[in-house]
Order: sequence, then structure tokens, then C-alpha cells
Amino acid sequence: MNDASFNIAFEYDGIQYNGWVSPAEIQNKSGKPCSFHVVLNDTMFGNLAYHDDQWSVDEQRPAAMVEIIGRIIQSNQSKS
Repeated sequence: MNDASFNIAFEYDGIQYNGWVSPAEIQNKSGKPCSFHVVLNDTMFGNLAYHDDQWSVDEQRPAAMVEIIGRIIQSNQSKS
């Protein structure tokens, strides 16, 4: 994890997920990271990106989980 990484934890479909998010070093025009590397329960979940007001991931994952993680990322960014 790099210095900007942060821990996440949430429950989805009756399973507790714990992991971390690491922002990419490459930033968009507004100075935010272009994507976020996500690891849950010691397994790579994927790289999340925010485009056109929605989150996407480069792996086949449940859309509801992607949205949950996206909200956690946005909440963390608003704190910094």
C-alpha cells in the first residue's frame, strides 16, 4: 500500500469484506486519482474508475458491490 491508501470494511450479501484501496498516481483534470486498486479479503477485487457519474471496474463484479466501494472511496476523498 502507498501512503494515500486506506482501509475499507463493509458487509455485502451476508459476507463481511475487509481490505484496502490504493489510489493511482495518475490524476484527472480535477486533481483526483483516475482509478483505485481495490483488494478485499486478501484478493484483488479490481481497479475502480469514475466516469460520467458512475463507477466501473476492470473485472466482472456485482454492480451493487462496485457502487458500495465507490461510495466509500468518495466519502474518503471528501475527508481529505
